Amino acid sequence: MNMHQFPALAKQKRLQATEWLRLHVAKPRQDTGAAQHSGMVALYKKELADHLSSKRFFIIFILLFLTSTASLAGAISNIQDAVSQSSEFIFLKLFTTGGSSIYSFATFLAFLGPLAGITLGFDAINNERAQGTLNRLASQPIYRDSIINAKFLAGATVITAIVFSLGLYVGGAGLLLIGVPPSMEEVLRVLVFLVIACVYLCFWLALSILFSVICRHAATAALAGIAVWLFLSLFMSLVASGLANMVYPLDGMEGMFNTASNYGMELALNRISPYYLFSEAASTVLNPNVRSIGVVTMSQIEGALAGALPLRESLLLVWPHIVVIVALAGIAFAASYIVFMKQEIRA
Repeated sequence: MNMHQFPALAKQKRLQATEWLRLHVAKPRQDTGAAQHSGMVALYKKELADHLSSKRFFIIFILLFLTSTASLAGAISNIQDAVSQSSEFIFLKLFTTGGSSIYSFATFLAFLGPLAGITLGFDAINNERAQGTLNRLASQPIYRDSIINAKFLAGATVITAIVFSLGLYVGGAGLLLIGVPPSMEEVLRVLVFLVIACVYLCFWLALSILFSVICRHAATAALAGIAVWLFLSLFMSLVASGLANMVYPLDGMEGMFNTASNYGMELALNRISPYYLFSEAASTVLNPNVRSIGVVTMSQIEGALAGALPLRESLLLVWPHIVVIVALAGIAFAASYIVFMKQEIRA
């Protein structure tokens, strides 16, 4: 072999070695990223299948289905009285009208809907830790945050399916019973209401996942979630009313001057609760005749024309409520994410 051929041969060998490294070393790195992505997808599918096949899912779905049926029956029984007061937006009255002793669908969803989020998330992490499977999941070639992300996404998917299934059931059954087709405005309002309901229930899902990360026992996490739900749904209004009466008493001569301040403070304290925020947003979106959700003065009433608001104007009224609900859900999930990423998960 000629001596002048050695540099060309060495260069060819280096090119072959570089190509081999590119095919056998760089490619596994790409495969690792794909494996991590596929690992999160696999976890999401596994959690989704576990939710849909669990008994707790059927129990909470049957509970919400029965309450929705009861609210629909109450709306149908009183739909004539509601129509006599206002013949517009009859389809929306299926979601806002209740019976003599039965609440409306929107009220039932606001009060009982959080049970779905709490049920789906109270043992998301601590159950894995108790069974000893959390360290096995973390040892797989996936990102650690894929575990909690997949659990939240699977729960949010189930919540979305429940909310839209109940909404379509109430709307479809009510349409068959009343025989009045909805307008495009009514359909859009119902869809907006269902989307807000999904975000509202996802807040409770994120909060229950936070308790499952903090508490080592599933029973403790469930009790903590139920306690927060009952306080914000039932007792927050009592606390707000008591504090407002203490700061701005309504007794005596001062009561005449403290009425507006008392109501404003009570309203501000009530709006700390996601239950109250969702209730106000739902009533405003489903009732186009609602023109204000704050303190109304006589100067605002004078000269105002009576009439229904378009959907855009109703959304402008409740836009702060929607932003706060989304922010609360994001804060709850971010807190659970940070705590989980900092925890020691080895056995």
